[in-house]
Amino acid sequence: MSTLTLKTIAKAVTTAACSAALFAASTAPAFAQEQVNVRFSWKLKGEYAAMYVAQEKGFYAREGLSVKLGEGAGSPAALGALLQGQDDVVLLPAIFALTAISKGMPIKIISLYHPQTPIALISWPENPVKTPKDLEGKVIATAIGETGTTYLESFCKNNGVDCSKVKKVQVDAQSRVPLFVQHKVDVVSVYQTNDLPVLEEKQGAKFVVLEMDKNGLAVPGMSLVSSDAIIAKKPETLKKLLKAVGEGVDAMKKDPADAANMLAKSWPGHPSITAVTTQVKATADAIPASTGHPIGWIDEKVINDALQLLKSTGEIDAPKPTSTYYTNSLLGGK
Repeated sequence: MSTLTLKTIAKAVTTAACSAALFAASTAPAFAQEQVNVRFSWKLKGEYAAMYVAQEKGFYAREGLSVKLGEGAGSPAALGALLQGQDDVVLLPAIFALTAISKGMPIKIISLYHPQTPIALISWPENPVKTPKDLEGKVIATAIGETGTTYLESFCKNNGVDCSKVKKVQVDAQSRVPLFVQHKVDVVSVYQTNDLPVLEEKQGAKFVVLEMDKNGLAVPGMSLVSSDAIIAKKPETLKKLLKAVGEGVDAMKKDPADAANMLAKSWPGHPSITAVTTQVKATADAIPASTGHPIGWIDEKVINDALQLLKSTGEIDAPKPTSTYYTNSLLGGK
C-alpha cells in the first residue's frame, strides 16, 4: 500500500472520528437527564406513593429528569437540608412551611395535594376518646414537629376543651406509637394515610378514631416546597417535576392497589401490601378532584385560613403578604 493511500485512510479516519465526536456532543443534551433531589419529611409511607408511580411509569424520565427520592427525619431537618442546597424540593406538611416562611425562611409551597390533613386521634375501646371533650383527663403523647399535637391547643379551643386537663407527655417522634401500644399513654395522633392501617392490622383491633379534620382542625398537609433560590434558578426543572408528579397522583387515584405495589418495590420491610394499599387509598381520597386547575393547585383561601390558625395559636405574628407563601406559577397558573 502506498504512502499516499495510507495518508488518505488516516485522514478519512480522523475526519470520521471528529464528525462522530461532534455528533455525540450535539446530541448529548437530548439524552442527558437533570438530577433532582427530593426529600421526604419522614420515613416511607403510602402518602409518598405518587412520587414512586411517576418513577416507575417513566414520567420523570420523559421530562428529562433523574429524580432521587430520599427519606427524612422531620420537617425542620428537611427544610434545613433544602436551604443548604442538599435537596431541590421537600415533601412535607404545608403548615410547617407556612410557619417557617412567617419566620423569614426563604421558601415557597409550589404544590399542595392535601388542603386538609387527614389526621386523627386514636384511643383504645376500653378508654375511648369519642368526642373532643373526652380528651380531658387523658394522657396524650406529643413530639416536636408532629402535626396532630402541634395544634392540639387550637383543637381544644375550637371544641371547648380545657387543654390544661389533658396530660401531655413529650417524647421523641418514634416513641409515640409504641407508648400507645403499651398502654402507657391513652391517646396518640396518627395519619390515616400512614399509622392507622398498620396499627390496626398489627394489633388486630379497631381503634376509636376521632378525626381532627372533621372537628374544626383544617391543617394543610402534603405539599411540595422549594427554596426561593431554586425557584428562581430552576423554574423549568420544577415545572417538569410537578407535571410528572401530577401524572403520578392521577395514576395513583385511578388505581391505588397498583400504586401501592410500585411503592413497595422501593420500600424494604414494608407493611403488608393490604395495609400499604389502605394508606395509598386514604392518601388519594384526601386529594381534591380537579376543578379546572392542575393537580396540586393552591387555593389562596386555604393558605389564608391556615395563617389565621397559626396566628390564633401564637405560632406566628402578623402574616406576611399571601404571595410570600406560595406560587402556582410552576403549575401553569398565575
